[in-house]
Amino acid sequence: MTNAQATPQISYDHGVSDRKLIGETIGAFFDRQVETYRDREALVVRHQKVRWSWGELARRVDDLAAGLMALGLERGDRIGIWSPNTSEWTLAQFATAKAGLVLVNVNPAYRRSELEYAMNKVECKALILAPALKTSNYLEIVDDLVKAKKLPHLKHVIRLGREKTPGMLNFDDVATAGGNAEKVKLAELGPKLQFDDAINIQFTSGTTGHPKGATLSHHNILNNGYFVGLGLKLTPADRLCIPVPLYHCFGMVMGNLGCLTHGATMVYPAEAFDPLATLQAVAEERCTALYGVPTMFIAQLDHPEFSKFDLKSLRTGIMAGSPCPIEVMKKVQSHMHMHQVTIAYGMTETSPVSTQCATDDPLEKRVSTVGQVLPHIEIKIVDPEGKAVPRGETGEFCTRGYSVMKGYWNDAEKTAEAIDEAGWMRTGDLATMDGEGYVNIVGRLKDMVIRGGENVYPREIEEFLYRHPKIQDVQVIGVPDPKYGEEICAWIKLHGDQTATAEEIREFCKGQIAHYKIPRYIEFVPEFPMTITGKIQKFVMREQTISKLGLKAQKTA
Repeated sequence: MTNAQATPQISYDHGVSDRKLIGETIGAFFDRQVETYRDREALVVRHQKVRWSWGELARRVDDLAAGLMALGLERGDRIGIWSPNTSEWTLAQFATAKAGLVLVNVNPAYRRSELEYAMNKVECKALILAPALKTSNYLEIVDDLVKAKKLPHLKHVIRLGREKTPGMLNFDDVATAGGNAEKVKLAELGPKLQFDDAINIQFTSGTTGHPKGATLSHHNILNNGYFVGLGLKLTPADRLCIPVPLYHCFGMVMGNLGCLTHGATMVYPAEAFDPLATLQAVAEERCTALYGVPTMFIAQLDHPEFSKFDLKSLRTGIMAGSPCPIEVMKKVQSHMHMHQVTIAYGMTETSPVSTQCATDDPLEKRVSTVGQVLPHIEIKIVDPEGKAVPRGETGEFCTRGYSVMKGYWNDAEKTAEAIDEAGWMRTGDLATMDGEGYVNIVGRLKDMVIRGGENVYPREIEEFLYRHPKIQDVQVIGVPDPKYGEEICAWIKLHGDQTATAEEIREFCKGQIAHYKIPRYIEFVPEFPMTITGKIQKFVMREQTISKLGLKAQKTA
């Protein structure tokens, strides 16, 4: 290596590749792939008995795109989708991209106030929704909000399923509403769309209470899906089992777009994660790859019927979304035959993946790091002044490149806080980089909690709990949990002579905030540990809770 090429041993790296970035919109790329793989299987949705070739998928995508245009939706309009994993979700993902509409992913766990905020923040004109999921009656929630005139921008509500709901359209009717005029308009629109256009908004919990809408372009997510799939060595012969939610980048980008860009088959085992359904899907569909957050892999490995399933078709996959326990990673390789399993690290704002292990990295690197930088992306690890730290030292992980979001929707201030003048996205995660460029995530700059792959910001829960009439002050922390990685714990200080029970507090949360944000542990305390200057010491609270409850920290990559 000549001096000109030598990289000083600071924590900076960039991904080189002989593969160029894709300079096309999702729609244009989709059409080309369909021509190549027309008769191959594209999508298998087991709970809906759907089995479509790329040709069949394309026909339905174009029909839906034309149907959405027939409703008067135009390029740049926002359309929400509030549904678990279904074939309609995937049709909506590709149809909105072709029609130049911005798809707004609504977390299936959202409740009334969260939905209302998200829909109004981005001024959604249409919403596609499932009738219900688990204990949430989506139809009722939306009907209430519409009747109360709380969603002023919403013009069309499109429901899934065969039943009719007054004031709502049926998805199947919309999908057949477009005529020749709309098909011609769709064909004419294609070349006008640009790959830097916003195409997707995903809400990330906000440290200040309200979620922020990370706005992603065709270029952001199509390329990230492609390079993640390339890292797994995906081919048209691969069948990827996707039990992770589609509303999340893990499902719609790493899953759907990873498959699209490599001509592989998308397989959905169930509408929401179910360990048995996932094992059945892998075995019966002969899946070669499987995605999941650590909790999902743990649930499959621990399932009483695990040994009945032949998983020998598995080769690779990704474990991501929260820190991966080393022991779990080893079991996935040995018991599930995923000898080429990889760990990926990223965030919604970066489309999402910044680093990933290679399928042939030494086992030790694959279980103890989050891999190396992806092609065409730069990463650095910096001190509080923004200076890159020497290799091996801890600092904040930053990333720059095609994958960084366009910004937070309609929020220039928050965007400027996240992305600096040089285009670096500050992740808020603490990391180290070794001599070979392998990254290890060692903690979080702020006190975000990752519970089973869901990012939970304590501030959001604290602000909600402050509404309880008996609560004077509240602090929320994450504590270790063998199943979810972390669980939510609330320290609560009550007003004067008030008394309350943990159950009463949880009841107050039910139906108001997403189930995964409801504290599992509730401690009533007279005071919080504080510094002299009055700053609350959450790390002390965490240590005391771990000690009192006898919890054990998980060893992770």
